[in-house]
Amino acid sequence: MNMQALMKQAQMMQKELQKTQKDLENTIYEGSSSLVFVKMNGKKELVSVEIKKDSEFDAEDLEMLEDMILVAVNDAVKKVDKDKESKLAKYGNGLSGLM
Repeated sequence: MNMQALMKQAQMMQKELQKTQKDLENTIYEGSSSLVFVKMNGKKELVSVEIKKDSEFDAEDLEMLEDMILVAVNDAVKKVDKDKESKLAKYGNGLSGLM
């Protein structure tokens, strides 16, 4: 393989990688617990938090609600990481330090 063909292949791969990363950043991931539903983008920015309205909630349950939000957010983060790992795996392990 000549150097010019190798450079062209590397540029194509770089464009594909950038497109994949942009797609991941724009994807919305959902996380949930029994009372809380969250949405997060691929940059791990929280987009929305929804607390189930039909649950009977009072001030005494604040600690439980905080725990439920924590569980839901961590669930969404795991989904972002899993999707990113699976979609970027084709580019090789050498790129893992760049993301």
